Amino acid sequence: MSVKRGPWTIVASNDVYDNRWIRVTHHDVVTPSGTDGIYGLIHFKNRAIGIVPIDSEQHTYLVGQYRFALDAYSWEIPEGGGPLDVDFVESAKRELQEETGLRAKRWHKLVECDLSNSVSDERAVAYLAWQLEQGDSSPEPTEELVVRRLPLTETFRMVEAGEIRDVLSVVALQAVERLAFKGELDRLLG
Repeated sequence: MSVKRGPWTIVASNDVYDNRWIRVTHHDVVTPSGTDGIYGLIHFKNRAIGIVPIDSEQHTYLVGQYRFALDAYSWEIPEGGGPLDVDFVESAKRELQEETGLRAKRWHKLVECDLSNSVSDERAVAYLAWQLEQGDSSPEPTEELVVRRLPLTETFRMVEAGEIRDVLSVVALQAVERLAFKGELDRLLG
């Protein structure tokens, strides 16, 4: 039995891979133009969570790590996955502490976005966090992280220069830069 999905028709579906983070499904489809085709879809079991922490001197923190999928080192805002059934701010608090040791008293949602909507349903949310307190980090055993504290303006330059390429980091930092440009960042942090 076929199923309509927007202008597409799914003729058959088969899960070809499944683990605790993702499920990959192969679909035999009829495309919007009426031709037979295939579509692979990656379903994410967590929401991507990102945090831009800002301290009293308007410095922020980046996390550096090797990314297996890219075979490259990457500088990013603190980020990770949040279970779909857990409040996303709670997941953000956990990720910030795990990766940087920071705890924030104030939180503000910056942006929600879809990360790679041609092949996945992964959604993301990023927060601004401030009124920070430093504690101990507790990264996952599989993570080898380097944390850098640097002026927020330097991260804007890094995005513009292509030194920060992670999409959630780029979008979140550009949202913060926009707040600063409009004069709303100081008001918010005040």
